[in-house]
Amino acid sequence: MANTRELKEKYADLLKQYSPVVMGEGKKGAKAFMIGEAPGRWEVEKGRPFVGAAGKNLDEFLEFLELEREAIYITNAVKFRPVKKNSGTGRTSNRAPTTKEIEAFRPLLMDEIDLIRPSIIITLGNIPLLSLTGKKIKIGDVHGKPADFGGRTLYPLYHPASIIYRRELKEVYMEDLARLKPLLQNKL
Repeated sequence: MANTRELKEKYADLLKQYSPVVMGEGKKGAKAFMIGEAPGRWEVEKGRPFVGAAGKNLDEFLEFLELEREAIYITNAVKFRPVKKNSGTGRTSNRAPTTKEIEAFRPLLMDEIDLIRPSIIITLGNIPLLSLTGKKIKIGDVHGKPADFGGRTLYPLYHPASIIYRRELKEVYMEDLARLKPLLQNKL
């Protein structure tokens, strides 16, 4: 497993501001590096990325790609759960991270990439793409299209949670995964 202890120490002040945090996990030297948006309730509870409903979808996709979670590195653009409270019900729900939050965590994400040194970076949704590139790019315009990112292959995908809310994306997602599979086989 990758040793993120040094990253936790380097970014201790940032991580204290946004506690509790969920750090990335996987093996150092993993050739594939996946970036999600932010941990949800279940991820914070378990202390691991992608263990909730979106994680179940991700596990299905990894199975399709013939990849084990242990063979890749999985992280999020921000390491805490951004929430909002419903003023009527008082219930807490997830929200998208703000630009300020994304920018605050970008150096940590870049250091994670430097630590792992993957050959392919797979972004899951708009937020990781923004965090990585610093540009607002619509995932609908670039999903399933590999690009160069600093000598690495960048492969944007819709976030696995999007299929929960938009079932019509499942076919598109599977087509994108089918194009990703040979890229991964060449990199792994």
